[in-house]
Amino acid sequence: MTGLRPSIAVLLLAVAVLAACDRRVDPFDPDEKPEQPDLSRIFPPEVTPGLEPDGPPSEPPAPPGTRGGPPPAVATRGSGEPIRGTILLAPQAVERAAGRVLFIFARSPQGGPPLAAKRVESPTFPLEFSLGPEDRMIEARPFAGPLLVSARLDSDGNATTRDPADPRAEPSAPVFPGATLPPLLLE
Repeated sequence: MTGLRPSIAVLLLAVAVLAACDRRVDPFDPDEKPEQPDLSRIFPPEVTPGLEPDGPPSEPPAPPGTRGGPPPAVATRGSGEPIRGTILLAPQAVERAAGRVLFIFARSPQGGPPLAAKRVESPTFPLEFSLGPEDRMIEARPFAGPLLVSARLDSDGNATTRDPADPRAEPSAPVFPGATLPPLLLE
């Protein structure tokens, strides 16, 4: 009988844990109409005050499918010219470069996920690059600035992990699409 007591305790503990799990899932409503989620908390605004490009201020486009907004085909096409540049490797980083993957990112100065990314396996340096609308992470986001461009020579080939020993080039100032960057030095 003593062999059953620990099993009963484990079973009761499992039942208690499952009963406490509240994922806050609402019941299915067949009359609910689908709608686009509010992504403003995930994706920061694309324009920073004081860094607007030259020209008259423009109103943000209305959501696709509404009057006055661009048709969906325009919203998913690339916008903006690519950002171009050259990536150099510092002499002290040469021995750490073998077999690594180079990631080049463009993101908003406010932070958030990258707007665009490029992966280059076994890069050779100096490396000339172009990062444009075709490299966007989410096609519906316009390729518009200001953008911070950075590069990292990654040891495991996974863009989401970061090793402090990986050579990297951090951005110095935001740029707009169509810009040519000064050389980025991976250190």
